[in-house]
Amino acid sequence: MSELAPPPFDHPVRPLAQRIGAIVWPSFFAAGVATMVFFAFVDPLTLRDMTFPSIDISRGLGYSIGFFMFWLATASSSLFTWILLRPASRFNRALP
Repeated sequence: MSELAPPPFDHPVRPLAQRIGAIVWPSFFAAGVATMVFFAFVDPLTLRDMTFPSIDISRGLGYSIGFFMFWLATASSSLFTWILLRPASRFNRALP
């Protein structure tokens, strides 16, 4: 049975703050742009009246909820991209 040789170069592990920042910052920017585009055409009060008319939501709260929903969606997209781009050399090692 032959043992696999370790790769000649393994990518260094990035600090946690850099990994989180690489996910949160682009998603924050994309959520801001998506919020501006969406609410340029949709009024939060009209959206409230169509979806939850019994809940008293102000226009500002509607903008905030919309922004955080867009941020959650874009952050999950960034997280999935980060997971797919991790170097395979960390996961393709021989079992002990």
